Amino acid sequence: MHAAKKYFGQNFLEDEQVIERIIHCIHLKEEDHVLEIGPGRGALTGYLFQRAHKLSLVEIDRDLIPQLEKLLHKLALDNTHQWQIFQQDVLTFQLQSLQSASKLRVVGNLPYNISTPLLFHLLKQIDCIADMHFMLQKEVVERICAKPDNKDYGRLSIMLQYYCEASLLFDVPPESFNPKPKVDSAILRLQPHSVLPYPCTDVALLEKLVAAAFSQRRKTIRNTLKKFCEPSALEAAEIDAGLRPENISVAEYVRLCNILVREPVNN
Repeated sequence: MHAAKKYFGQNFLEDEQVIERIIHCIHLKEEDHVLEIGPGRGALTGYLFQRAHKLSLVEIDRDLIPQLEKLLHKLALDNTHQWQIFQQDVLTFQLQSLQSASKLRVVGNLPYNISTPLLFHLLKQIDCIADMHFMLQKEVVERICAKPDNKDYGRLSIMLQYYCEASLLFDVPPESFNPKPKVDSAILRLQPHSVLPYPCTDVALLEKLVAAAFSQRRKTIRNTLKKFCEPSALEAAEIDAGLRPENISVAEYVRLCNILVREPVNN
């Protein structure tokens, strides 16, 4: 049995009921192309491959590759089943390299220590993705799904919700893993918007704007964004300058960003 490696953030899912519930939530079809990130010992892998006949895996731990290859060889009974394994750090993996005819169904029990940078890495490739289902630390899922006027609402909430509809599907206790993590987990669904509800003319500026706003989240938006904009820009965006960053919606941040693109501030 492969022992979990702490430096890879490995906590292997072993609860069959949780596994079946995850698979049920994904609603796979035979023609789907699934990308599984961090398959580990393959707890989800076999279930995914039985339902979707095209499967790509990205696994950083080379010691797990033979076990995964053996599993997929066993399940690939005919030419309708296609699979490939990439022994690679997913933070450097480019989805375009899969040359998929359809958008990818992305699934993973993500290492919690890289979850935020990985999500931002995937957002840059959102055009390749049909949807995403991830196991994450519950606290992170709550932040992603949070709405304005909530202490959990922040940079992660805004940027993920700009691109996707985010839903917490269900909680997963530490007892479902080996070894047990010290935190609760949850299943997150990210469904990319078919049409962006609030199109931004400069997403890179939006990212900087939101990061600056939440760099001092207890201050008013007038103070946290004073290097980005004059009070008149906030007024034009119909944003109360006395509000805190957590009180401002995704639509309002995008509206402000679009104004700043048209009328940049010279610092």
